[in-house]
Amino acid sequence: MHNISPIRSTLFALVVLAMSAAAFAQIGISISFAPPELPVYEQPLCPGDGYLWTPGYWAYADDFDDYYWVPGTWVMAPEPGLLWTPAYWGWGGGGYVFNEGYWGPQVGFYGGISYGYGYFGEGYQGGRWDNGHFFYNRSVNNVNVTDIHNVYNTTVIQSTTVNRVSFNGGTGGISVRPTAQDEVVAREKHVPPVAVQTQHAQAARTDPQQRASVNHGTPAVAATPKPGAFSDRAVVPAKATGTPYTPPANRAPVQPAANAPAAHPENNAARPAQPTTRPETSRPETAQPNTRPETSRPPTPQPNTRPEANRPPTAEPNTRPEPNRSEPAQRSQTPPPSERAQPQRATPPPAETKPAPQQPQHAQPAARAPEEKKQPEEKPKPNEKPPQ
Repeated sequence: MHNISPIRSTLFALVVLAMSAAAFAQIGISISFAPPELPVYEQPLCPGDGYLWTPGYWAYADDFDDYYWVPGTWVMAPEPGLLWTPAYWGWGGGGYVFNEGYWGPQVGFYGGISYGYGYFGEGYQGGRWDNGHFFYNRSVNNVNVTDIHNVYNTTVIQSTTVNRVSFNGGTGGISVRPTAQDEVVAREKHVPPVAVQTQHAQAARTDPQQRASVNHGTPAVAATPKPGAFSDRAVVPAKATGTPYTPPANRAPVQPAANAPAAHPENNAARPAQPTTRPETSRPETAQPNTRPETSRPPTPQPNTRPEANRPPTAEPNTRPEPNRSEPAQRSQTPPPSERAQPQRATPPPAETKPAPQQPQHAQPAARAPEEKKQPEEKPKPNEKPPQ
């Protein structure tokens, strides 16, 4: 009974490893544009025995919609006998899908990407495990033989074309498919990246200088001696080669959508109504009716001013009954216009008093007629004096 629990725990561990391998083997993200080319850089010196080289790669962050470079670095293997299979980008389902790297007893398929330093597209020629110790191939690794003695020197003959392409499949990608042996390795026990590798990738993600749109494919930190050592003196920058990388204009699905609604939807909304009124000429006409109501507003105060102009004629009939009285003629000549002009000056501004005298001028012919009638009235007065 006591031997059952260890067996169950071992089986459970194997199931967890199998599930973790399936979980991190492929990241559920698909990008419409390919990653930049691999930068060219020198490998830092191996920091000590037991460290294995993990090549740098382009990762992607959807929050700022850009690729960023995760520097190559030396990492301690989780346990003796495990080798690192690099991550890679592969075309599938109408986009580029990221395949996470992993640890395993053999190096599996990594897209045929030539990362260098033992990873030339297939397998690994940078070293091997022997009796719990890792032996480094000095022909492809930067190792100090004074500190590390378990080394050998074997010239590697590359059977594949060396280039800087960083993805498999698609337009311009590496046209390599997994072999039968790669399929067998894919079904073996895999161990996900260790914690220091995850932290290393996260540090690259939060560093704006690692983004492809900022460094244009030539990151200042291309490789580090240890994970996370971005400020170490042994940090290696990338070499400037070829044309700087420029992100595609349509890399973000949000940008074309933002540009299209800004211009096209509004134009499309106006066009269906325009066929009856001509598309382009009707737009200024639609803008004019908006201005015409504004011009119609000032005429509304004008009718208010016109009744003010009508008020003086209303005052004139008051003057006409006055001449019928005994001495209104003299009042109509001088006082009424002066007295009546004063209330008009009090209510409107001084500028409006000028048109007021002009209106009585038009009314003068009406005023002169009563004056002629008044003259015969003044003549009988001297005739009346003689009888007195």
